[in-house]
Amino acid sequence: MFVAESPALRVRLAVVVPKHGRKIVERNRLKRRLREGARLDLLPRCLDRGAALDVLIRARAPAYDAGFEQLRDEIRELAEVLCSQSSSC
Repeated sequence: MFVAESPALRVRLAVVVPKHGRKIVERNRLKRRLREGARLDLLPRCLDRGAALDVLIRARAPAYDAGFEQLRDEIRELAEVLCSQSSSC
């Protein structure tokens, strides 16, 4: 995951899911899970704090085997780290 201050005055999210030898159905499922996890956990926390961040989530091969709750837990951990390190979040 990569984070930078956004030139826009809002939080922006990008999700990159490389092929890693998987089919399009699996890639789309992973993208949907990552977006939903960010929508539920990361974005509200940043919005509450008034942060303007660009967040890029790049999935690695093991992410295909992870369940939704495991992915969501990792996104929650990212949100906690971002908000503890940055005064803007």
